[in-house]
Amino acid sequence: MGFEEKADAAGDKFTGKVKETAGDVTGNDRLAAEGRADQAKGHIKDAAEKVKDAVEDAAENVKKLFDKDK
Repeated sequence: MGFEEKADAAGDKFTGKVKETAGDVTGNDRLAAEGRADQAKGHIKDAAEKVKDAVEDAAENVKKLFDKDK
């Protein structure tokens, strides 16, 4: 996972937590829900990057196997 992607996902999770907390403290259900949605978006970005990294690693391993056979 690249630095920019990690920072983007972390930013979504942090912003979401702040919004959720502010919504809870003020009784603003819409803001709290928006915060939970932002956090979920950050977690989804993390998961997508992990899948991307796993696919890239698998492709590299397959390439290495074929390079050994030459």
